[in-house]
Amino acid sequence: MRGAPLILLDGALVVAFAALGRRSHDSGTGLTAVLEIAAPFLIALAVGWLAARAWRAPAALSTGLVVWAVTVAGGLALRSVVFDRGIAASFMVVAALTLGALLLGWRAAARLTPVRRALPRA
Repeated sequence: MRGAPLILLDGALVVAFAALGRRSHDSGTGLTAVLEIAAPFLIALAVGWLAARAWRAPAALSTGLVVWAVTVAGGLALRSVVFDRGIAASFMVVAALTLGALLLGWRAAARLTPVRRALPRA
């Protein structure tokens, strides 16, 4: 898989992060409410893809590390400065861990897939 489908996957995972957060706080899960939370992280995700030149090797863990770091740091900064929303320390930790699991998790799983295909069937 290359480029476009995988940036869409990353974007969907960022939206899922926002939706799960909204739901866990009983804050409403309407599309507008979710996108309010996701917007700064989606913008940062796009910057992360550019910084990592992710279209070259979108499934590489090294690409994922850059995308994840920029998405978290940039998303939190945008959330605070541009979107004028609070960023409690606990939210920073949850955002970093959750987005790490999501953005790095599928990349780690993708690395295992070719190995599994190469194994002989029993």
